[in-house]
Amino acid sequence: MDGLQPGKNIQIQSYKHNGRLHRVWDTTTVLKGSSHRVIGANDKTLVTESDGRTWLTREPAICFFHAKYWFNVIGMLRDDGIYYYCNISSPFVFEDGAVKYIDYDLDVKVFPDMTYTLLDEDEYDLHKKIMTYPKVLDKILWNNVEYLLHWVHQRKGPFSPEFVDQWYELYLTYRS
Repeated sequence: MDGLQPGKNIQIQSYKHNGRLHRVWDTTTVLKGSSHRVIGANDKTLVTESDGRTWLTREPAICFFHAKYWFNVIGMLRDDGIYYYCNISSPFVFEDGAVKYIDYDLDVKVFPDMTYTLLDEDEYDLHKKIMTYPKVLDKILWNNVEYLLHWVHQRKGPFSPEFVDQWYELYLTYRS
């Protein structure tokens, strides 16, 4: 896909259901890209919040986006293992040099031992009311939480033991 060639830098843009920009990761290196899947990596990248605040990510991360699934996965390489932060979100689109998705607040944090915690249910419930998520969307999102947790239990896709390490090794070749 044009613009998703390995080694190319792109942005990641997160939106809310109402169309407002939520968060932007300034630079992510494409490791594999197609119309169906994007795998990228970043380290100490600038993140800009919707209110203009900025911060830098703390550790290298491998990002997994899919055009079919209503979630994305960020594997963060820390000294004590790989932690995963999973956003329940719309499938991604790629346009104007950026991977874009709608963030639906629900998140799953997965620890190196593959235990996990579901986060931000209160925020999800609030936004569901404020932005009037349709019932069909609510069902899709909760089904994808279950699907994501199945991947965690099965150590499938980005949760497979070698996934993050292999993609991180490739990322290092682009940084040298």
